[in-house]
Order: sequence, then C-alpha cells, then structure tokens
Amino acid sequence: MALAEAGAGGRLLRWPRVVLFGDSITEFSFQENGWGAALAERLVRKCDVVNRGLSGYNTRWAKLVLPRLITKSAESTVAVTIFFGANDSALKDLNPKQHVPLEEYAANLKSMIHYLKSVDITEDRIILITPPPLQESVWEKECLAKGDQLNRRNATTGEYAHACVQVARDCGTDVLDLWTLMQKNQDFSSYLSDGLHLSTKGNSFLAAQLWSRLEKKLSALPSLLPYWRDVDHTNPKASLL
Repeated sequence: MALAEAGAGGRLLRWPRVVLFGDSITEFSFQENGWGAALAERLVRKCDVVNRGLSGYNTRWAKLVLPRLITKSAESTVAVTIFFGANDSALKDLNPKQHVPLEEYAANLKSMIHYLKSVDITEDRIILITPPPLQESVWEKECLAKGDQLNRRNATTGEYAHACVQVARDCGTDVLDLWTLMQKNQDFSSYLSDGLHLSTKGNSFLAAQLWSRLEKKLSALPSLLPYWRDVDHTNPKASLL
C-alpha cells in the first residue's frame, strides 16, 4: 500500500515506442546480433522498440492484422517500419500461398500507410523497407532440402523492391531500399544466412542503414527518468516523482 501511495505522487510514465512490422526478417530481428536488438540498444531509456514481426506473412495478411496491432493509444508511436515483400514476391506457380501479385502488393502497402495515418501516425514517422536481394543458389539448396523447387527469383524480388520505393514516393514516406543497397557490393552473399534471411553482417548493415534514417526522427527524445548521479539521495521523491 505504501508503495502504491508513493507512486501515486507522480504522473504515469509512458514510454514512446517504435514498432517494427514485417515478416520473418523482422520477427528474427531480436535474436543475437539482430537489427531490432541493435535498435533497441540505441534507444534504451528513450523509447520501447516493439517487435511485431510475423514469420511467413505477406502484405495481404499483414494489412488485415495491422489494426489489431497498432491503434490510437496513450503511448506515442514515434516510428513504424513496414518490411514486407520477401514472401509476396514468391513465384505464384511454386508458392501460391505466400505469393501476392505485384500490383496488389503496392496497393496493400498504400492501404497500411493510409491506416497508420488514420490513427495519427503521420508519413514522416513511417519507413518502408524493401526486401533484401535473394541469393538463388543458396536458397535453392534450402528449397531442395524440403523437397521443393526454387520458389523465388532475385529479379522478381527486385520488381517488388522497386514497387515499394515507388509507394514511398507516392505516399511521402521514407524508404530503405535494401535490395539496391546490398547489391552495391556485387557479392552480397555475406549479408544473407540462407540466401533469403539476414546473416550477422546483414543485420548489422540493416541496423546502420535504418538508424541513419531514424536518428533525425528520434534525436530529440529525452532520456526517461534522471541519471542516477542526478537523483537527490536525501529526497529521491523530488527527483523521481
């Protein structure tokens, strides 16, 4: 009771948040050396980094669940990443469950941006991320091990990446063109662990590229609660409440 009464002396602290919304590359981003974990480390004591990655999902499914994941709330959402396309760009004949036609993919991205705007998350707080390039030879081995044929092509993934960039231009959001940036180094294989998902180097690369876009959006965020040396130990309530 005494603790509850003490806490009632100060206003409720609400951490701002960054929401990472995407497929498996986002879901895995909090693993060791993951890009989401790196982002959370940079933003500790400033805002929460919330992982809403959904392995295997495409934009057709993502747009349906987004309103269940992000709503108007007391917590301030200071940034949202939308990172889909690796599954949408799967070849229709070989992976019809995950495949989404290119035009629908673009429309789904626009739909999600429009929804976020409807819950007061403006364009300047949204970052689209294109799928990374696909290393076909390595991903084919993964497919064959499961009794499947190669079900994705890098050139097709590139078409979806270009569509993602165009949606960002049309809607006025920021965009991280991972597909193009990773291929500036002609041998991009070191960025990928299995031809599709990110390696440690790929996670580090994405974290650095994303931070360069987020830093200007989040640089004004203050540290929450005072540094311990600044707490008045003779009267901590004065500092903490």
